Amino acid sequence: MTAGSASAEATGVSEGTIRYWAAAKAEAGTGEEPYRAATLAEALAAARALHADRPRFAQVLGLCSFLVDGDPVGGRDHATVELKQGGTVEVLPPFAGG
Repeated sequence: MTAGSASAEATGVSEGTIRYWAAAKAEAGTGEEPYRAATLAEALAAARALHADRPRFAQVLGLCSFLVDGDPVGGRDHATVELKQGGTVEVLPPFAGG
């Protein structure tokens, strides 16, 4: 465990990876990036701030579905979806014909 990871765990903040797919990937300008957040809402807010120079990013994010560690978030309040250390958030825009 690194010093950063130990302090993250002490504050309830987790570090992991956000993976963007399709239109979300195009708008983010990257396929993945790290997060440092306690909840999905915090991770998404940080991603919006990071990509504030890309106005369509927030629009696309608002249309997306999310998987956290492989589990669908569905209609749950993002502020109640806790993120785990080393976890993965998948950002899935609507797919045509899917």
